[in-house]
Parts: sequence; structure tokens; C-alpha cells
Amino acid sequence: MNAREQADAHVRAMMRWHFDPATGSRYWLDRRDQLGFDPVEDVRRVDDLLLFPNLVDELREVPVEDLVPRGLDATEKVFAVYESGGTTGAPKRFVMFENWFDQYMAWENSQYPDDGEGHALAVAPSGPHMLGEYSKRIAEARGGIRFSIDMDPRWVKRLLAAGDTAGARAYVDHLVDQTELVLRSQEIAFLITTPPLLARLAERPSARALIQEKVRLVIWTGAHMDPDTLDYLSTELFPKTRFRGSYGSTSVLSGTVQRPDPEGTGDAVFDSYAPFVLYRVVDPTTGRPVEFGSEGAVVMNYLTKYGLVPNSLERDLATRVPSPTGAGDSLRNIRPVAEVDGQKMIEGVY
Repeated sequence: MNAREQADAHVRAMMRWHFDPATGSRYWLDRRDQLGFDPVEDVRRVDDLLLFPNLVDELREVPVEDLVPRGLDATEKVFAVYESGGTTGAPKRFVMFENWFDQYMAWENSQYPDDGEGHALAVAPSGPHMLGEYSKRIAEARGGIRFSIDMDPRWVKRLLAAGDTAGARAYVDHLVDQTELVLRSQEIAFLITTPPLLARLAERPSARALIQEKVRLVIWTGAHMDPDTLDYLSTELFPKTRFRGSYGSTSVLSGTVQRPDPEGTGDAVFDSYAPFVLYRVVDPTTGRPVEFGSEGAVVMNYLTKYGLVPNSLERDLATRVPSPTGAGDSLRNIRPVAEVDGQKMIEGVY
């Protein structure tokens, strides 16, 4: 059985799990008869996941107990409830199980065997966001200590929405001040942050010099970075520092791995943890996959025994790239859409 066939078999197994009264969650069992199709009989392969409506907005209000599959035994522990960034309204909530977090992080860390050891500094949100714990596990896997500067991305978005650019800038300067203090006093090998914050660190000569001196690897995530900015940061400002992106979403409780770029083209392609997390790039009008090499809307699917989030339409566009396994798609040239349902998108710092 090849990887694509294994992914199709996984899809069928997850449909049986989540829609069996003995193993499924209250949320999905209650919705089975409202779907307009039979998920067990009709969803037989990866592409059939496109039959599902995008129900992710319902997760703003659903009690988290309703999302827990009944088939999980007592050894499966909820690690946290994580929330989306709240860019398009009230945040959506997703249940993270400890074993899934361990499984996902083991996969991601196995893709980067040459990082070496050292301490990490995360300038990123914690609280209800997954990035805080993610950065801690990145540091632990590399034999180091995680230093952290907390931030509230929702406050920045609120300031920007109100037109208070001076307030937003003052808050970001506050984050840069704290970051510089850690960089000055500690041996930081890995810097984990968002592109907007990295750009502000690069603007300040003293902070820029500390990164140039100490940081071996920048892991950027949580917001978008266009190719020109990435090229400028990695070749002009920080030529001795490696850069690696991680694109993901709270809706799939995971990120991606960035493919190696041995040719040095700066072409950032992101692969998901298939078959547990599958992407599709679709025509936003028809909902069908676009041709490889074409741009479309990003759709994500989370398919584990811990939860089901199918056909979640993200607020991003990307170029469709063949995945390494043939299951789902990989993504290139990811960028945010300008509006969602007529509402202007504010990315802020996360």
C-alpha cells in the first residue's frame, strides 16, 4: 500500500471512529444527520473530505466536552484548550491531547536533525495560543532552556482596528526592549518569533547586532513573510543565521515542516504531517482543487482519533504544490486574503 492509499485508508478509519456512537464525540454524532451525506459511506478517500461544510466557526461556542471522542480511554489526557487568534471575531477553541502533541512534535523535530543544541528565546504569545508550548518543546528537544517574552496579539489587533498605530508601535517597542535584554545577557542559539516582530528587531541596531552575533537559527511563524522580506533578512541583515518558517493553524493543532532548499532559491515550501493533517488548495468559488502551480484558498483537515476538523477554510491563499507522499497538497507563496466576509483582515503581529 503506497502513501496515498494509506491516507485514503486513514480517512475511512477516521470516519468510522468519529461517526460511531461508541467512539465519536457528541458534536459530530449530533451533526451526522444534518450533513446531507453519509460520512462513513461517502467519504472514502482524501478528496471526499471536500464534501464536508466548513463548520469551524461553530467552535466559537461549542462546549469543549462535546468535542472529546467517547472512544478515548482514561489514559488520554487533555493537555490544553487552545484558541485561534481571534482575527475574524470571537476565538475558536480546539482540544489538544497530550499524546497528540507529543506525536506531532516528535515528527517535526525528526525533520530537523542538524539544528544542534542551545537555548531558545520565544517572542510569541502564550496563554490560549499553541505557540508558547510549541517553543518550549523546541528548546527541550535541542537540549536547551526556553526563555520567553509574552505578548498579547489580540491587543495589538485591537489597537490597529481603532487606528491607534502609535499605541501598537509602543507595545511592540516594549516587546523589543525585553527581547534585547535577554539577548544581551544570555547565549541564545534559536530565536522563535513572528515576522512582524523580527522586522522590528532588525530595525533596532543594538538588537540586530545581538542577533547577528548569537543566533544560529530563526524560526518564524504565526504570521506571513513575503519572499522579498525573507530574502532581505536572511541575506542582507543576518547572512550567518539560518531561517526556517513554520506555517500552521490552531484548527489542525499543528504546524508544518519547511522543505530543504539545497539550491538556495529561497523557495519556501511547507509540508504537513500527513495523513493526520492534510491540506488542499482550492478554487474559493467552486471549492475544487486548483491545478498544481496555481494559487487558491488553503483548506485544512485534522484527522486523528483525538478530533476531527474537516475542510476548514483558512484566511490564506497559496500556490498548490505536490506533497511528498501524494496525500493532500503542499504549499508555497502563502499570503493572507485582504478580506473575509467583507471584513478587512488585520494580521498585526500574529
